Amino acid sequence: MANGPSYARWSLEPYSIGMKLRTLRTQKHLTLSRLAAETGLSTALLSKLETDRMIPTLPTLSNICRVYGVGLSYFFNEAAKHTLAITRKAHLAGNGRGQEAIKHVSLHAITATDKLLARMVELPAGVSGMISDAGRPVCAVVYVLEGKLRFDAGGMHETLETGDCIFLDSEMAIGWSAAGSERCRALMITPANLESR
Repeated sequence: MANGPSYARWSLEPYSIGMKLRTLRTQKHLTLSRLAAETGLSTALLSKLETDRMIPTLPTLSNICRVYGVGLSYFFNEAAKHTLAITRKAHLAGNGRGQEAIKHVSLHAITATDKLLARMVELPAGVSGMISDAGRPVCAVVYVLEGKLRFDAGGMHETLETGDCIFLDSEMAIGWSAAGSERCRALMITPANLESR
């Protein structure tokens, strides 16, 4: 049975019991000492449970549930969906050669069930393009990560600097380009419908 505790710990990891315990306590504005007084458990034990250094028994967890006013199901709900995509900066780094076209790098694998698309867009200096054509709806949030980004739409000209953000919901033709002599990189989030792919 030497593998028992490690298997139990491994099988309970997806439920994030320690994190849920800590979150409930902070939401109720309780200290470990106050929770210990309410449950009759030691602060050391409660600390170990919150930091996942100890697996709670069902009676212990049930006792804590009574104080928080939640059922055991709160800790053992199965997630219907969980997607996590990490894109490392090395993947986003451009080679910096030549005047290339606008580059779109998806920040996650695109599936049919996605609700949002996240992309890093790199606009080389001197290159312009269109976010949308006239009559084609666009809905997007664009956050400038590096450089300056110029938007042109219906006589409006706006330049966003690093750290600026714009929300677009329009059917107007909208152009964009890197403002100045340096490239621009921006994070772009759009709904995952067929028109935005």
